[in-house]
Amino acid sequence: MRKNSIKNTRINGEVQKELSKVISQEIKDPRIDPMTSVIAVEVAPDLKHAKVYISVLGDDEKKKATLEGLRSAAPFIRKHLASTINLRNTPELAFYMDESIAYGVNMSKLIDDVTKDLDKDEEPEV
Repeated sequence: MRKNSIKNTRINGEVQKELSKVISQEIKDPRIDPMTSVIAVEVAPDLKHAKVYISVLGDDEKKKATLEGLRSAAPFIRKHLASTINLRNTPELAFYMDESIAYGVNMSKLIDDVTKDLDKDEEPEV
């Protein structure tokens, strides 16, 4: 199976959906922030490894604690995936923090600040 095949894309989506459900409903670890979102999942073509990109709403302490909690809960999550998704192999999960949402919000704020400054400079004098 190729990396960008339709089958691989479908598997990525299914794993992402199940991981979101497990993280929000099944895991009771207090380190994991309730505002944790699974942004993307990349399952390797051989189905042995999966990169899970997560986003956490909060400060760096919450992000670090959530990442540690997810890494310690990885065997439980993998077992749950094996029972819910029918795959030849259940992938090993590697969790990564995705900063793209925070980056986008920051860039949007910077653009708004610049446009406000430009609007102030261009006001006609009466």
